[in-house]
Amino acid sequence: MDRRKNILICPLEWGLGHAGRMIPLARELQQRNNNVITACGRAHQELFRRELPEASHIHFPGFRPGYSGIIPQYILLLFETPLLFYHIVTEHFRLKRIIRKHNIDIVISDNRFGLWNRKVKSIYVTHMPLIPLPERLRFLEWIGVLFHRFFIRRYSLCLIPDLPGKINLSGRLAHGLKLPSNVRYIGILSRFSGMTASGSAGFDYPHNTLVLSGPEPQRSILRKKLTNALHHGDTRTVVLEGKPGPETRTTENGKIISFNHLCTQEMRDVLVSSTSIITRSGYSSVMELVSLRCSAMLIPTPGQTEQEYLAEYLAAKGWFLTVPQRQIDRMITLPHPEPSWPCNITEESRKLLGKALDEILDQ
Repeated sequence: MDRRKNILICPLEWGLGHAGRMIPLARELQQRNNNVITACGRAHQELFRRELPEASHIHFPGFRPGYSGIIPQYILLLFETPLLFYHIVTEHFRLKRIIRKHNIDIVISDNRFGLWNRKVKSIYVTHMPLIPLPERLRFLEWIGVLFHRFFIRRYSLCLIPDLPGKINLSGRLAHGLKLPSNVRYIGILSRFSGMTASGSAGFDYPHNTLVLSGPEPQRSILRKKLTNALHHGDTRTVVLEGKPGPETRTTENGKIISFNHLCTQEMRDVLVSSTSIITRSGYSSVMELVSLRCSAMLIPTPGQTEQEYLAEYLAAKGWFLTVPQRQIDRMITLPHPEPSWPCNITEESRKLLGKALDEILDQ
């Protein structure tokens, strides 16, 4: 019988999406009788403690970039490149101590470049081997591809949470590229996979749902714009603040009902019963909505080229609608497309993930 493995999961600290998509992966590993240990900052730990109560948790924060309401994100990242390399090096050496102390067998890093080690099986997770740039700078994208490829090759395997072929969610971010031989597509990752309705009547009233995510100050700007636009409507709006804590807090202001955080089952219930959904076009949010077969109005974070590309790409498929944040003042109604979802996304994802986990856990 195979020995129970100690598996360290380390998500990127750029928002809860990277932690959220590690939850289904962690649950599958636990179901296969492995010991899961999460390693991240405090905000991510709150989410993991609620969703993975049987896992262990280590305080191991990663690089967190600065954000601006004016300067595009790719420009800020360029200026912070020295700080990023500092974190890559320091995390790489801190990982060695964690591996020894906790007898780690496998490390799974979601977009944290330095978390590989030759003495254990090291797994890298990313949905964007290509980092998109604005049209006028697209000729420079090959630099990011080479940078990413260098680190992917340091790992035993690289997992891309998407489907191979023409039916995919990431477009040119992970397709049409020459990828290293250790890359595997594993299908979409969603906390909601396999879940059914709870039967609770907690969200049985007509409502729109606003899912907040991403950095300040853009997070608060979006909240203010949308709550002002929807405040006088006939339908209530449920705001999911995405701020996990030990308790769920609720506030009401007219037709606006806010929750600091909901557990996965409650979040599923509020989404599938929504009249309409509004959210950022973060990749993890998109995967979760597709797993629920829910469409939404996607509002990319200004200056984040990845989200801007995804919103445009998925809207062109007819799966979602999109609107720039600057136009929200004029957006009162929330029409949604009737997407023709490919029926085999969930089943194909389950097969791809199972195959990848077999390879990861293989001695």
